[in-house]
Amino acid sequence: MTRSVWKGPFVDGYLLRKAEAARSSGRHEIIKIWSRRSTILPQFVGLNFGVYNGQKHIPVMVNEEMVGHKFGEFAPTRMFYGHSSDRKAKRAGAPAAPGAAPAPAAPAAPAAS
Repeated sequence: MTRSVWKGPFVDGYLLRKAEAARSSGRHEIIKIWSRRSTILPQFVGLNFGVYNGQKHIPVMVNEEMVGHKFGEFAPTRMFYGHSSDRKAKRAGAPAAPGAAPAPAAPAAPAAS
């Protein structure tokens, strides 16, 4: 369910203060934030944020297309490494080692008379 229009977008107060301080100082350093639930506002365009994903801060450069989205959308929390069954199938069909001798060929089928 979306947030009510009359309430306006949700943004943590400390985030607005940090962004305003960074914009007034003119320095382009990463602003570390833990608020994945905050909405990206037009005031944040052009700033660098480090959004925490549970392990580390993912750098996010805010541009105009991101306004209205949440910070958490740009810092994934889960890493998909693929299916283990795919790796097993690939390993069974591949040669043992790059420099190893090729496997012996299958015996030829007897000629039909």
